Amino acid sequence: MNFFLENGGFILGLLGAALAAILPGIGSAKGVGMVGEAAAGVLIDEPQKFAKALIFELLPGTQGLYGFIICIMAMGKLNLGVELGIGLAVLMACLPIAFVGYFSAVSQAKVSLADINLLIKNESQSTKGIILAVMVETYAILALVSSIMLLGKI
Repeated sequence: MNFFLENGGFILGLLGAALAAILPGIGSAKGVGMVGEAAAGVLIDEPQKFAKALIFELLPGTQGLYGFIICIMAMGKLNLGVELGIGLAVLMACLPIAFVGYFSAVSQAKVSLADINLLIKNESQSTKGIILAVMVETYAILALVSSIMLLGKI
């Protein structure tokens, strides 16, 4: 019990770092899996479309990377005995990428799934599909930058 009282800040900070890695990681894994299934269906009949299908599959994976970056940065702010306020600040700084990263990965996967249909029916327009999917990425990038800026203030 004494360990938890003395290291509450460390524990809260670890929670933030873990959430930053876990939630976007889950969203990205789910998204990459969803789009990968659809892409595999395309490749059965049209294996020459692999490179374009791969782009759509990779897009929802970036949020997991962003969460991992914030996890590493958050860990750099922590050590045993860190003050409770610092730990709470680290937790709060990790929340933008944790939550926005999860939801944007899943949303981007949905757009990428629609883009797989575009690739099937009108391959010459698939670049427009990439742009549509990247629009969702904007919010993950904003969350990443927010978490970086918040961690920088600690």
